[in-house]
Amino acid sequence: MTIRVLIADDEAPARSRMRRLLDELPDCEVIGEAANGGEALQMSLAESPDVILLDIRMPDMDGIEAARHLAALDDGPAIIFTTAYDNYAIEAFDTHAIGYLLKPVRREKLERALGFAARLARPQVDALVSDTGRPAARNNICARRGAELRLIPLDDIWFFQADQKYITVRHTHGEDLIDEPLKELATEFADRFIRIHRSALIALNRVERMEKTADGQYEVWLRDCGEPLPVSRRHVTAVKACVKKRI
Repeated sequence: MTIRVLIADDEAPARSRMRRLLDELPDCEVIGEAANGGEALQMSLAESPDVILLDIRMPDMDGIEAARHLAALDDGPAIIFTTAYDNYAIEAFDTHAIGYLLKPVRREKLERALGFAARLARPQVDALVSDTGRPAARNNICARRGAELRLIPLDDIWFFQADQKYITVRHTHGEDLIDEPLKELATEFADRFIRIHRSALIALNRVERMEKTADGQYEVWLRDCGEPLPVSRRHVTAVKACVKKRI
């Protein structure tokens, strides 16, 4: 059975070397190359590789953030990290049973890693983030639109709003639906978003003003959003403090 492999590394020489090693292995097919995590996500959805060889240190979106998005996909590929990390970080990979290859990658170790490659669960990757000391929060939200993935930078997001099973992400280019618990988003992005209601989080850097309506309710306005959002009585004090700090 042929293993279809995607190579993700920001350095062209490293990708070329990995391709040469894979070409020497039986039953391996390189189906593409990506230069960063965002490209790896898009190619993963378009090409459906069995395995991604994922470099950790890449610009725009690094390998661990890409892995967090990939682990959330129902049909995501197996992931093998390629890394030059020190021994302390390598212990985290071992502890959480996550496949990795140390650079420079050797053929025999690559072949062995491919034989044990497995899909990663989101909790595994989240634990790896914590134990390697990397930033806990993502810089993008990943939304699936049919056969495409849309990466939404956090800086472009106005608010998250829960609506039954899904979360609506309203941003500068429209809105998308994601399947992530609002509670987890609130925890992960606590330094960038604030809860205004049990079903809504707003971006701190977008807060413009808060007003009291004629019927005694409060609502908050976000810069460039064009519509106010209701603030529950439970969260009025915290939102007031946020607005005061921003003005």
